[in-house]
Amino acid sequence: MAFWDNLWRGGNAAQFDSGSSASNSIELTKRHATVSLSKQGAATGNMRVNLSWRMRTSDIEGRSKQSGRLLRHPFKLFQPEVVQAHTQGVVNVDLDLGCMYELTDGTKGVVQPLGGLFGDLNGPPFVKLSGDDRFGAPSGETVFVNLDHRESIKRLLFFVYIYDQTPAFDRTHAKVTLYPSNGPRVEIELDERAPQARSCAVFALENVKGELVVRREMKFVYGFQADLDRLYGWGLQWGRGYKSKT
Repeated sequence: MAFWDNLWRGGNAAQFDSGSSASNSIELTKRHATVSLSKQGAATGNMRVNLSWRMRTSDIEGRSKQSGRLLRHPFKLFQPEVVQAHTQGVVNVDLDLGCMYELTDGTKGVVQPLGGLFGDLNGPPFVKLSGDDRFGAPSGETVFVNLDHRESIKRLLFFVYIYDQTPAFDRTHAKVTLYPSNGPRVEIELDERAPQARSCAVFALENVKGELVVRREMKFVYGFQADLDRLYGWGLQWGRGYKSKT
């Protein structure tokens, strides 16, 4: 089971307008790891942060690679197919999106599905989780950040973790997308392989002398949120948390 901060107790999930998404996008990579929302003119309004994923299977990928090999080597079509054991079939993974926050007044906490810590959009921490997707639906999971209160936000750390399942980050195609109220969307692919990891710090949003800067992190840990906390020096008190069964 994962861990959660018991200082905050949020209410029920709500739905919000998502903000407009531009036709163009910025992809954060190892070489190009930062972008300034302020310089993009995107540091106001409600920013939508979306986690989406789909499962990959060894069967599907195997067939795809096999088709590519046959196109390059057509005579292999007449060779008998090697049958592999189905030791890695479809894995049902529940990825969750969370956000640790630190406000300029020193308040710290976390927004995440565990413990019903859904946050608040119009009051501190100005971060709100819209719901919990347990099935990898196309809509994924979404967190909203009220950037009209950017002067109250010191730093945010968005992370993804696997809830109550076998570690399987390497079995998913996952992506986190930021949709500011203005300007291009920002995309971060979880494309690094860490088969045994349970959590991943995806990106940080920091207020640097009034400028909002997004920085790609992509740091996998083999533990839970408390391990991410120690890695980034948040200093929260963590305890066991569970999801509602409804």
